[in-house]
Formats: sequence, C-alpha cells, structure tokens
Amino acid sequence: MSYRDNPLGELRVPLTWTAGIVFIVVLITSVAVLLSDRREVFDTDDYGRPRTLSDKVMAPVGDALSTPGRLTGQSVDGVRGYFFAVSENRRLRADLKEMQQWRDVAIALRDTNERYRAALGLKTDPPIPMASARIVTDSRGPFANSRLANAGSEAGIKPGNPVMSENGLVGRVVGVTEGVSRVLLLTDVASRTPVMIDRTNSRAILTGDGGPNPKLEYLRGQDPVRNGDRVLTSGDGGVFPRGLPVGIAVKGLDNRWRVVLASDKAAVDFVRILLFQDFTQVANRAGLEKIEVPLPTPGASTLPPLAPVAPPPAAASATTAVKPSRPAQTGAPREQ
Repeated sequence: MSYRDNPLGELRVPLTWTAGIVFIVVLITSVAVLLSDRREVFDTDDYGRPRTLSDKVMAPVGDALSTPGRLTGQSVDGVRGYFFAVSENRRLRADLKEMQQWRDVAIALRDTNERYRAALGLKTDPPIPMASARIVTDSRGPFANSRLANAGSEAGIKPGNPVMSENGLVGRVVGVTEGVSRVLLLTDVASRTPVMIDRTNSRAILTGDGGPNPKLEYLRGQDPVRNGDRVLTSGDGGVFPRGLPVGIAVKGLDNRWRVVLASDKAAVDFVRILLFQDFTQVANRAGLEKIEVPLPTPGASTLPPLAPVAPPPAAASATTAVKPSRPAQTGAPREQ
C-alpha cells in the first residue's frame, strides 16, 4: 500500500514530532528532579530568587499543567454561585413578601395606637369624667343616623351624655342599658346642638338633615360666619359643655351654611363618653356652699357704728322746744 493510499499517512509526521517533544520534556523534567536533590548554599542577597534549576524549569510546566484544573475549578465555582444566587434570590423574595405583610400590620397597629392615645388624651376645661367605649354597630337609614357603643349604665353613662372621638364631637347618648348605649349622631334629623362661631362668638343651632354636613340655623348678627370658621359647642341650655370642637363652617350648594364635622376625619370606632349632666357638675359646689362668717372679737360691739346726725334748723328747734312732751306710759297697754 502506497503512502497516498493510506489515509493516516499524513498524520505520522505530526504524531512523531509530538511524541518527540513530549519525550524531551519528560526527559528534562526527570533530569531537573534528579538535580534538585543537590543542596546549595544561598547568600542573604539571593533569598527570594529561584533556588534551583528545577524550580526554573518546573514553574512554566506546572503552570501549564495546572491551568485546565484551575479553569475547571473556576467554572464549577461560577456555576455553583449562579445556582446559589438563584435560590438565594427566591428565598429573599419570599422573605420580602412576608415582611410586606408584617409592614402593613405594623402600620395599621401604629395608626390605631395613635388614635387610641389621642382619644385617651382628651381633656376638657373644667375637667369632666369620661368613659371609654367602642362603636360596635352602625345603624344607618335614609334619615336616621345612630350607633351602638359597648358601654352602658355600668360605666355611669346616662342619656344626654356627649360622645367624642379623638377629632371632635360625634353626638350624644339617647338610650342606655346594661353594656350598651345608643349614640345619636349630629347628622341625624332629630339632632339639635347649640353651637357658636369661634371667631365672632355668634350663636346658632346645628341641625341634622340626614346628610354628611348638618346645617347652621338661627344665625344672628351681621356677617356672623365665614368660610373656614371654627364651630364649637356653646354650652347654651346645659346640654353640652362649652368649647367642644364640632367642625368647620362652609357654604353649601344650597347657599346655606353647613358644617364639615371634625369627627369625619377618621373612622369613628373608639369614642369617649363625657359623663356630663349639667353645669353644677363642673362647679365647685362644696366651695360655693361653704360660707365663711367672721367671728366677733371679744369686747367689741357687734353693731355697726352710728352715722353722724346733722343739727336741725333753728325754726324747727324752737317749735320742738315749745311743743309739750308726751308723758311716758307705764303699765300694760290697753287692748284696742
């Protein structure tokens, strides 16, 4: 068989050269290893340099032989890091989703806590005792607006007590039983509340008509109210204490003055019921009933001093001197 007929004939020369090169490299490496056993003495100046000939020869050879392993290790580490990053990303997404739910719960609890704190911090001047309650039922109709609170006669609540949220006046109690109170809202058609305009001190009656903004009726005076004026309870009639915030006056679409209620700024679910009966409750009755009478000093006259009398005229003195005096009667007087 000729050289041309053999398909592998062209590969003989390269394979021969390759085998020869590999043999020479192995031979040089073996010689270097054998010579590396010889100990040499190095000066301090040569410290840090390649100490033997074998080190010089083996450095590039070892680097070339370790390159595939190093590249393979780097590839494995890259693939492993990729899959680890994917799993870590999934875990972080699940944690973030759970944390978002807890964030919403924390925000809701923070808002509720702030509202409760504001409601518990309500104060009146003079101070009025209060009872806390939660609105449990909202009864609404075309004209009636009332709610039920979970506190009743056991807390000292009575009909007529004002009901406030953390923002302002809500209404008044119209019915009480054990554990439950019915609250008539300011928007109910049966609600009538004496109020005043804070800027002008003008009086009015806040009348509910079933809508969200009750009307201001019976306003007196010239220009008694303007847009944005604060509306407070006036205390007239002794129904409500004076100065409770009600809302802001606005001009309605029907060209009538109405009030945007302050209690509509947030949901009314936690309220404070003022245990208010009349103004004698807030007065210092003991101080008013205590009358201090100064005690007389021993030996001093308890009668007030006599006022000086002016001398009579001369004519009157003469007439008085001529007129005979009436003898004093002695004995018991006669019966007429």
